[in-house]
Amino acid sequence: MTDLFTVSPFEFFVRHTCTRFPFRYGIASMTDVPHLFVRTTVTVAGKSSMGLSAEGLPPKWFTKNPTTTFDQDLPEMLEVINHAAQLAEQIAQNPRSYFDFWRELYRQQSEWAVTRHIAPLLANLGVSLVERAVLDGLCRIAGEPLHCMVASNRLALRLGEIYDELGDAQPHDLLPATPLASCFVRHTIGLGDALSPADIPADERVNDGLPQDLESSIREYGLRYFKVKLFADPARDFARLRELNRLLMRETKGNFFVTLDGNENFKSFDAFREFWKMAAGEPNLRELWQRIIVIEQPVHRDHALSDDTGKALGAWHGRPPLIIDESDGAVGDLPRALALGYAGTSHKNCKGIVKGIANACLLEKHRRQGRKVLLTGEDLCNLGPVALLQDLAMMALLGIEHVERNGHHYYRGLGMWPADWQDEVLTTHGDIYERHRDGFAHLQIREGRVALGSVNTAPLGVRTLFDPSQFERMPMP
Repeated sequence: MTDLFTVSPFEFFVRHTCTRFPFRYGIASMTDVPHLFVRTTVTVAGKSSMGLSAEGLPPKWFTKNPTTTFDQDLPEMLEVINHAAQLAEQIAQNPRSYFDFWRELYRQQSEWAVTRHIAPLLANLGVSLVERAVLDGLCRIAGEPLHCMVASNRLALRLGEIYDELGDAQPHDLLPATPLASCFVRHTIGLGDALSPADIPADERVNDGLPQDLESSIREYGLRYFKVKLFADPARDFARLRELNRLLMRETKGNFFVTLDGNENFKSFDAFREFWKMAAGEPNLRELWQRIIVIEQPVHRDHALSDDTGKALGAWHGRPPLIIDESDGAVGDLPRALALGYAGTSHKNCKGIVKGIANACLLEKHRRQGRKVLLTGEDLCNLGPVALLQDLAMMALLGIEHVERNGHHYYRGLGMWPADWQDEVLTTHGDIYERHRDGFAHLQIREGRVALGSVNTAPLGVRTLFDPSQFERMPMP
């Protein structure tokens, strides 16, 4: 069964959010972020439902230009999102299948972005927000959760039209038979994050009922997976990594795993290879280095998929598993990366739902052919109740067993949302959220895991259709 649908004009609402303390990554420190809601009405054969998506708009990730301010970048981000929404309204004037809708939206948005010199990663943020809102509406009309819609291919996905080598394969041929019931939380250790309580200056303590430093977070949540941001400066990184090695060995009794995030900070793969060689020979980093799963995006996106990178990777025998993240902005970037010698990519909902499914299927085909490939789950400080739960639904569908989660760490749970929203989440997603002793709802992490049961039975991960119209209506360029 394939659902043919139309959509109504899109609406945009924004709520400004403030972090508990700065999240420093790459060239940015995130403190105050607009959280955007995108809403439309989807109609299938006379039956209608609203569909909703949401995303925080963080500084200096979609475009990493150090010469502009966030106030200069934000209008372009909004223009990209609005353009995708206007295209969607035109494309879905007449009934379309979900895949035909996505394919045409992606094509037209990409062609427009090229003429405006807009990076694919940013251009496809607009596509992603639109496709999520539409998919949410479709799931609600069908009364089925995401994994059922994909398993039965009610979305009419034709994988071979995305990647030729997938041919006639259906999503259920290559994706896990059932969604995950839970996943490990991979805790981000930002460039400015305190490792222990003693590292926090007295005037920077938040004292808001949640752990602020790494040591306290491990004790509170039972964490076992960690993501470490790198400066790409051996002197600064090695001192921090040595302390981190000691702390993780002590607090987890050696039961931990690590991913490293280069944040595009290394000037070249030769520079990263030298960094890796020095670290691997450092006795005080031995335990940590033995537990590294993957290294994410060491070099800048402008060079990460170049021929020179392919030569450097080909000459590096015994290299660790390396994946792209910011370089995975468009369809075709993953096959290019695999051909150059990378081991895979990351999934973030902001990079696209259909593209994420196709990427997972492509990697699974390579895995069945005997190649060691990886798909990780990463975060942009996703917040519930919409963006985070939709993201978790995708991670469960794709079978990603440990996922970078940091929204609960840099934000005070769901404390920025109205009390009735928090109460609703606690009622409908009580396996994922719990009430803090201070009254606000926050993510429930037990022995390093977060449950996925309720997102697997909700439409696109979110049981309630929240109404964001009480927030500021966003004037779009």
